Amino acid sequence: MRAMKVALAAVAVAAAAVIFNADTMAQTVPSSTAAPTADNAVMLTIFFKHDQTRPLGELNAQLEKQGFYKAFPPAGAEVVSWYVMMGIGQVVTLRLPASRLREVNRILEDTAWGAYHTEFYPTYDYKAVGIANHEKAQ
Repeated sequence: MRAMKVALAAVAVAAAAVIFNADTMAQTVPSSTAAPTADNAVMLTIFFKHDQTRPLGELNAQLEKQGFYKAFPPAGAEVVSWYVMMGIGQVVTLRLPASRLREVNRILEDTAWGAYHTEFYPTYDYKAVGIANHEKAQ
C-alpha cells in the first residue's frame, strides 16, 4: 500500500511539472534538442524490474527486437546513474527538461514493456545540501 501511495505521489509530481511548464503546453512533437537547464530540469529515476518468469536471454532478445537500446536513453537526456540491482533489474536516473517526460514515457511504453515492469520516481539532487548539513553538525 505504501509503495502504491509513493508511486501515485511520484506520478502527481511529474504531471505537475509537465502541466506547469509553459513549453509543454505548446509541444506537439518530442524535442530531441531540448537541454536541461537550472530552471527546467528534472531528474527521473526509473526502476526496470525484470520479468522473472522468463530467462534473461529471452528478455534481452525482446528488448533488442523492440529497439530499447536504440531509443533509450533519448538523445539529450543526461544519464546520472545506471545500476543493476541484483534480483530486481536496473535502476536508471536521468536529468532532462520537464517538457520531455512524455517522450521518455512513450519510449519506455514502446520498447521496454514486456521485458520490464517499470516504476518512475521524480527525484532531485540533495547531495550538496546533505553534505552541508552534515558538515554544519560536526
